[in-house]
Amino acid sequence: MADFKSLENKRNQKESTSKSFEERLTGWPYNWWRLMDNYKIGVIPLPLFIIAGILIFSEVLVTGKLPSEIVVMVVTCAFFGFLCGEIGKRLPIIGKMGAAAICATFIPSALVYYGILPEPVVVATKKFYKDTHILYLYICCIIVGSIMNMDKKTLIQGFLKIFGPMVCGEIVGMLVGVGVGYLLGLTPFETFFFLVLPIMAGGVGEGAIPLSIGYASILGMEQGDALGRVLPIVMLGGLTGIICGGILNRIGKAYPHLTGNGRLLPADDEVADKKAAKTESIIDVTTFASGVLLAAILYMVGMIGHKVTGIPAPVGMLFAAVFVKLVSGVSPKVLSGSQVVYKFFQTSVTYPILFAVGVAITPWEKIVEAFTITNLIVIVCTVVSLVTTGFFVAKKLGMYPVDAAVISCCQSGQGGTGDVAILTAAERMELMPFAQIATRIGGAINVSVSLLILGNFLV
Repeated sequence: MADFKSLENKRNQKESTSKSFEERLTGWPYNWWRLMDNYKIGVIPLPLFIIAGILIFSEVLVTGKLPSEIVVMVVTCAFFGFLCGEIGKRLPIIGKMGAAAICATFIPSALVYYGILPEPVVVATKKFYKDTHILYLYICCIIVGSIMNMDKKTLIQGFLKIFGPMVCGEIVGMLVGVGVGYLLGLTPFETFFFLVLPIMAGGVGEGAIPLSIGYASILGMEQGDALGRVLPIVMLGGLTGIICGGILNRIGKAYPHLTGNGRLLPADDEVADKKAAKTESIIDVTTFASGVLLAAILYMVGMIGHKVTGIPAPVGMLFAAVFVKLVSGVSPKVLSGSQVVYKFFQTSVTYPILFAVGVAITPWEKIVEAFTITNLIVIVCTVVSLVTTGFFVAKKLGMYPVDAAVISCCQSGQGGTGDVAILTAAERMELMPFAQIATRIGGAINVSVSLLILGNFLV
């Protein structure tokens, strides 16, 4: 025992001496290095962050425009995205409840509307976002990395079991939403088709737009008017889902037994522990590149599947990734590469993507127009009942209720962008494959069935 204490004291003394030696190093470049290592905005060292800001605004002031090429836009989206995210993280109370994702999405939208964000930045960001479809690259890398990190048995069980909380949550959410709307003086027809259904329609591209086309055809409305009524509700529902995701994250931290921290089933735990023990500390560049290429190839499979079957490309890619995983179609080394790609996009690309989304496709004026007390009460009650039902049904089915409830949040999300924001607020990006199922397949079923009923029975 005495020998052990002596060795421990020597080790502590050695660490103390080493630390004091490092602290005694001053001047260039040691102080500069400490500044870079100890102070960061998001993942960006503070000095580099300041330099990035100076370069962006210098380009705008000197030339009056900002190139939309990828190199410049990487710097621009990173600068503004991490800045907005950092503001959200530092807000009191709500900073720990998903405010970072909200701020990274909606602050840019407000800055565009009020003319505060320089016009060259707005123009370049919109062009970059629409020309590159960068969101799809992000989602495919997240989905493939998540699926490749799952155990085969758990993967199958998770996809089968998640439909229980999803279906029950939607039924309860619809009933509660229509009931609350009726108590507030709205007709059940108006509440369901113009408030509740848009929330669960699967976002803009797969939800709001098909709904507006259907309403124009069946109800004789102008499509622009129908879209103008539906779109703000989709966005407010997504905002409510983000807040619920942040709250669920806090519940998971307060009650650890209720969450798997990104895993749906308790059976995942042992598998995750084994994988963590086997994770390689060093991944070579070619392995990382193979992970990116795997994600891109699977997305191309989804694109071709969309042209043949009409299934959304991200969903087709998801099925393709599941198939590859189940048949052991790639080696363990490539699997590890896809997991590193997932971690890179999760930590380094999320907030820049949310900034681009806020600038390019989040109209602030539409959100403000729909921000009435009646709409807000119906939306909040619908989303909360949807999420709460998912929580308790999942618990009964032996799933982690917090993580399953996060998937229920995604049912009210703004499509793929909403999934990113909600999972970021919940700190559970591993759930992206299940979120895509909830958003895209669930939304498509809701829209199709509702329009079928509207066309054949109600009009």
